[in-house]
Amino acid sequence: MKFIIDNWMLISIAVASGGMLLWPVVQGAGGGGLVPAAAVQLINREKAVVIDVCEPGEFAAGHVVGARNVPLGELETKLGAAAKNKTVPLILVCQSGARSGRAVAIAKKLGYEQAQSLGGGMSAWRAANLPVEKA
Repeated sequence: MKFIIDNWMLISIAVASGGMLLWPVVQGAGGGGLVPAAAVQLINREKAVVIDVCEPGEFAAGHVVGARNVPLGELETKLGAAAKNKTVPLILVCQSGARSGRAVAIAKKLGYEQAQSLGGGMSAWRAANLPVEKA
């Protein structure tokens, strides 16, 4: 007990730093979303549906092969038509991963519990040398 009283400051620093290290895990793997390799596995093994939440111009410039374009502003109204089965994994993609992160929250609110964001977006997809389709 004397040790704890004498070293309370060191113990509190250790607990705080441990908490900071665990915070990304609690937030959901750093909040970064899926890595491109994991997304490919979901697409191939579990027939995941890929929804690109970019604007039509960005989508036409290059997107994941087989992705469907539903801009973020229209996601709440048009997601049901683009991805009918709510039990299949849903991968949301944008250019950098920021908009798709917001899209995950919308999709989960609509009942798509397996909705995930592609971490790093199309930039990470291209960096991994994965195929890109242009409209």
